[in-house]
Amino acid sequence: MALASTTKSASSSAAKSKAAVAKAKQIPTTNTYVYKGVDKKGNKIQGEINGGSPTIVKTLLAKQGITTRSVSKKAKPLFGSSGKAIKPADIAIFSRQMATMMKAGVPLVQAFDIVADGLENPNLRKLVLQIRDSVAAGGGFANSLREHPKYFDDLFCNLVDAGEQSGALETMLDRIATYKEKTEALKAKIKKAMTYPIAVVAVAIIVTGILLVKVVPQFAETFSSFGADLPAFTLFVLHLSELAQAYWFMILVGMIASIFAFKEGVKRSSAFAYAVDKYMLKFPIVGQILYLSVMARFARTLATTFAAGVPLIDALTSVAGAAGNRIYADAIIKVRDDVSTGIQLNTALKAKGIFPTLLIQMSAIGEESGALDAMLDKVAVYYEEAVDNMVDSLTSLLEPLIMSVLGVLVGGLMIAMYMPIFQLGAVV
Repeated sequence: MALASTTKSASSSAAKSKAAVAKAKQIPTTNTYVYKGVDKKGNKIQGEINGGSPTIVKTLLAKQGITTRSVSKKAKPLFGSSGKAIKPADIAIFSRQMATMMKAGVPLVQAFDIVADGLENPNLRKLVLQIRDSVAAGGGFANSLREHPKYFDDLFCNLVDAGEQSGALETMLDRIATYKEKTEALKAKIKKAMTYPIAVVAVAIIVTGILLVKVVPQFAETFSSFGADLPAFTLFVLHLSELAQAYWFMILVGMIASIFAFKEGVKRSSAFAYAVDKYMLKFPIVGQILYLSVMARFARTLATTFAAGVPLIDALTSVAGAAGNRIYADAIIKVRDDVSTGIQLNTALKAKGIFPTLLIQMSAIGEESGALDAMLDKVAVYYEEAVDNMVDSLTSLLEPLIMSVLGVLVGGLMIAMYMPIFQLGAVV
């Protein structure tokens, strides 16, 4: 009986111990610690590392060959976190730097330290150090990236995973860096085409509003003493001014609410977002730029994933997620389904009726020659250059057009205000 009781007690203790270990593994490493120590060569070093407790931190440092002398929790800033938000362009820079470090033969964990030391954005530096700590603890590069889905999408993580599995991580990081750089450059060109007209139109609206609320009422007081009929255009502007004075706050709130509702509608409603993407492609000039950018992104993403050894069906899944347009994302999913049944890629693309002839023909040549990734890379370069040319043309076309619109708005208001004065001078 005593032996049975002892055995039962031991089993219970073992179960509790396992439960405690499992619970401890679930505790997130959210604290940042400042450490000082000595490396394998006897050099004094200090830095920051993330861990659940000082003991865990010391264990992580010991695995890196660092003998710790002191470990203390980093004090939180008095007024919240500092630093800029991490943007996709920052991830592109991180990818290129990691690719350079790996090509130079720098060990992975040490490469993270070198890259982090050269980063100016504190938030990005913190992210890189968190990934380093996870990798140093045996988590693997791809798995460590998957812990931060906000910054590293499935395509990025899958490519890194493929590089780790094949033993060609440095080559894969180089391809990822090239892909991210090309993608961000394309986005920057499109933003450049959109930012200028939007900014000028916003300024025109603000200037027109100020004139209607502040300037036109001064003329209205002068016109009230004329005792004569005012021109129809002047009366129209005066009525607009009265509406702007009475309801300017409601108009402003309505505009802000409309923009917010539009963004939320795109985010929450698939049908609304689908309709927006559909009509944006039909918009003059801008729609053509968006179309070319989607084709460039399609070719670039598929070339990168296929060259990395990712199966074509899985590659098409990644391409659909990176398409940037729901019309083409749905079409790519259908192409993937057709390819999975044994249909060739070029045949599946042609059947959809929305992909360009150049893309279809180059895909056919690539499939026949066994160099699909090389052909798609050439297609991507072609469409990226086409986007460049379209953006330059759009900028050249919009500059005089926007100036004309701005002149009509402001100049029209001034003419409407001075027409009664000119008529009065003619009478006198």
